Amino acid sequence: MEHLWTPWRSTYVTNKPPAGQCVFCAAIADRDDEKTLLLYRATHNFVILNRYPYSSGHLMIAPNIHVSRLTDISDEAAQEMMRLARASETILEDIYRPQGINLGMNLGEAAGAGIAAHIHLHVLPRWTGDANFMSVVANTRVIPESLADTYTKLRPRFAELQERA
Repeated sequence: MEHLWTPWRSTYVTNKPPAGQCVFCAAIADRDDEKTLLLYRATHNFVILNRYPYSSGHLMIAPNIHVSRLTDISDEAAQEMMRLARASETILEDIYRPQGINLGMNLGEAAGAGIAAHIHLHVLPRWTGDANFMSVVANTRVIPESLADTYTKLRPRFAELQERA
């Protein structure tokens, strides 16, 4: 059996919210944005790094309210979510120079939502060939930078966005 050592993931395992508490609601309530990997707080939504990224720079945009359906947020929140997706696209392209970007939202467990109770929009940079043999054969992802490094790269650009708001 092969072993992949990922000691940095112990922080996630030991800092999970209490049972029954939504990870997104816990993150928005916590004021330590660096600890929660929260990049940006807007009026109706926030931007946060994915703790289980498919690629470096994988972030998510979620509403400040706990809802499971896109139709449950206001038009203003939906419009702001799309503005944040557009801003995230620009920031990710500037920092990571990807060859493409995935945007995606899974509504409901049957649709593949890992956290079905709180909607969130995935925004992630992609490169040709980034789904290597580890993902296909070993069902394992290899991410070349730590979440702390990703946060350090992205946070200043989102802070600039905050200043312009």
